[in-house]
Amino acid sequence: MKVFGRAAALAGIVATALVHPAAAQAAAPSLPSLVAYVRTGDIYVSQGAGEKRLTTGANQARPRWSPDGRSIAYLKAGYLWVMRADGSGKRRLTTRAAAGPSWSPDGKSIAFASLSCSGGPGVYSIAAADPKATPKVLFPRDCRGEDLPAEPAPVTARVASLTERLRTDDAVAWSPDGTRVAFRGGDCESVYDACLSVGTVADGGEQAVAAYGGGSLQTSGFAVVPSWRADGVKLSWTAYQQGETKADDQPLHVVEYDTKTRSKRDVGGTLDREMAYLGKNQAAVTGQYRNGSWVIVVDLAKGTRTPFREGSQPSVQPAR
Repeated sequence: MKVFGRAAALAGIVATALVHPAAAQAAAPSLPSLVAYVRTGDIYVSQGAGEKRLTTGANQARPRWSPDGRSIAYLKAGYLWVMRADGSGKRRLTTRAAAGPSWSPDGKSIAFASLSCSGGPGVYSIAAADPKATPKVLFPRDCRGEDLPAEPAPVTARVASLTERLRTDDAVAWSPDGTRVAFRGGDCESVYDACLSVGTVADGGEQAVAAYGGGSLQTSGFAVVPSWRADGVKLSWTAYQQGETKADDQPLHVVEYDTKTRSKRDVGGTLDREMAYLGKNQAAVTGQYRNGSWVIVVDLAKGTRTPFREGSQPSVQPAR
C-alpha cells in the first residue's frame, strides 16, 4: 500500500522523527499506514517502528485523518480542532461544543455532533479550511434552516465507568461515498431507548441499524462510535447490551454490519471497541492488554490479535 502523494512524505517524516520509543513496551507490528491514537489525553501517531507525540496538555480525543492524509481533526476540551499530520498548524474550528468528528470524502467539510434544535444530539458539517465558517445542520432534517441553538460549555468531567462514558459518545462517521452519515440517536429515539442511525445527506432520511429498549425490544444498551470500511460495504460500531436474563447480556464488543445484506456479526474480543479499518480483513481496535487499554490489530478473517501501542481511539491514515 502507498499513502497518497504528500501524505507519503509526511509518513516518512514521522517515521524518522520518532519519540518515546519505550512507551509501546512491546514489539509493535509494522502497518501499511500511520495510526493516530490517544494516550493519557494526548494524540500520538505510529506505523510500528516508533511513535510521535502530536499534542501536549491532555484533554484531546477522537483524532480523525483527512481523506488525503495531510490533516487530523480532533477534539480539544470539547471543541473541534484541526492540525497537520505532523502536529503543526493547530487551529480551532468550532465555538460550540462538538463530539466525534468525521471528514467528508472530498476533505472540504467535517461532520461533528452537537446539540440540535430538537434538544437532542444532532449532526452538523463545517468547512474545514474556513476559520470563520458557520456550521450547517445535516440531521435532524427538521432542523435544517432553523437557527442554531444556543449551547452551554462542553462537559469535560470524566465518567469513572468506561461503559457509561461510551453510552453517550456522539462520534459520527461520514460514508466513503459522501452520501450517508452514521450517528448515535436520530428519529429512532422516538421509539427506542437507544439507537444508531444512518442518515442520507441529500434528503435527511434516516434508517436505524441498531436499537435497544422500547417497542418490542426488552434489552437495554447502546451502539456508538461508528466506522466505515473504505469501500462503504461494511459499517462497524461499539455495542453493549443488557438482556432480560444474564444469558442475553453482552459486554462491550464490536459489531460489523453489512450495508447490502443488513446482516450483522460480532468481531474481535470481549471489551473491544472503537474499531478502525486497516483493510478488508484487518482493523485496529481498542482492547484490553496488560491491565490497560491498547490499540490492537485484529485479523477479521482469522481472529488473531496483535498488540500495537498503548492507547485508545485509533484512526487509520487513508492509503491505497
